[in-house]
Amino acid sequence: MRDPSVAALPQDDPPALTPSYVLHFLLQQLAPDIRLLNYITFRAAGAFVTALLVSFLVGPSIVRRLRALAVNQVVREGTPATHAGKGSTPTMGGLIILAATIVPALLWGRYTGRGAPYMLIALLCMAWMGGIGFLDDYLKLKQKREGKKNEGLVERYKLAGQVTAGLALGFYLWLFPISTLPGASTTLPFFKYVLIVPSIPILGLLYVGFVTFVLTGATNAVNITDGLDGLATGLTAIAAGTFGIFAYLIGRVDTSEYLLIFYLRGAAELSVFCAAVLGACIGFLWYNTFPAQVFMGDTGSLALGGAVSAVAILLKSEFLLLIIGGVYVAEMMSVILQRSVFKLRKRRHGLEYAQKHRVFLRAPLHHHFEMKGWPETQVVIRFWILGILCAIVALSTLKLR
Repeated sequence: MRDPSVAALPQDDPPALTPSYVLHFLLQQLAPDIRLLNYITFRAAGAFVTALLVSFLVGPSIVRRLRALAVNQVVREGTPATHAGKGSTPTMGGLIILAATIVPALLWGRYTGRGAPYMLIALLCMAWMGGIGFLDDYLKLKQKREGKKNEGLVERYKLAGQVTAGLALGFYLWLFPISTLPGASTTLPFFKYVLIVPSIPILGLLYVGFVTFVLTGATNAVNITDGLDGLATGLTAIAAGTFGIFAYLIGRVDTSEYLLIFYLRGAAELSVFCAAVLGACIGFLWYNTFPAQVFMGDTGSLALGGAVSAVAILLKSEFLLLIIGGVYVAEMMSVILQRSVFKLRKRRHGLEYAQKHRVFLRAPLHHHFEMKGWPETQVVIRFWILGILCAIVALSTLKLR
């Protein structure tokens, strides 16, 4: 069976004859006939290695600067007692992740042709969410120094910023489709050539709301998961690598036709972006593994959440995100369940009863296992294993159709 959306399309974009990415421009004078840069796989590998190098080069200086400025982690009330010593660890290390993703993406990404919208949108979503996180971290630090309650950016303002990004992305994809598929559409894992499309144009507003929900929800889920040294970093590295594979396969006519998945012309460029995120996460893990030298803070967690969710939306694989980000979903649901049940029991039986009959010893889920006596490193590694298993299940959907 052939995807009808590719019937009239060429097999691939023509080779770049003009400078379409920064490195092509820089190297064309030295090697005018160089062809390696026309291969997405080579550029993805280059983005990965560059991200690692940027992390290792700028990481130490950023960590030292954050330490000198006393930009330390704010330890929230209710966290396990083992976290008491983390108050002296600098935060806002997400600046390393942002630098290590944006620099290689700009160097190795292609910004002409069909792939340009994919790269630009992914970068903008990551930068926007990272900016919200940076503002939140900065306000927490400022409030702490002033002796005020350090709650950071007011929750409704943070949510407003995230929703604004979701609405902007949803409306853009709906009104200005960047692929041959309808703008307001999504696919389902395990089903071949099943496309969910609103029955009438005005229902495209439902798609806008759906995109907003996915972008906001996934971003906050990654933020909630970032509670142990290296946990969110490792899980996002797994997710980025998995989505990079999907982007490459979806963006090629031959592989998409063989695997019975919809072809999205230009989407393969997202594999370069995902490779940069993967390299940035692994590079940051050098400083973030237990015992962490620096935390990513909301600057990093919101940026990574924005990056992963944007890729899922652009690939029209929003439901696949539930599988790849299975640990994120579990972490988010643990918080929702804990709060909902607590409020219900408090209303029916009183505060004392609700406090004694919580669903989890502590939420999010990783704190629950800490309270049960698991060492922090054990929780992190076991959650990484679960993340890898989720990635394997997601990859299996390519053949189980």
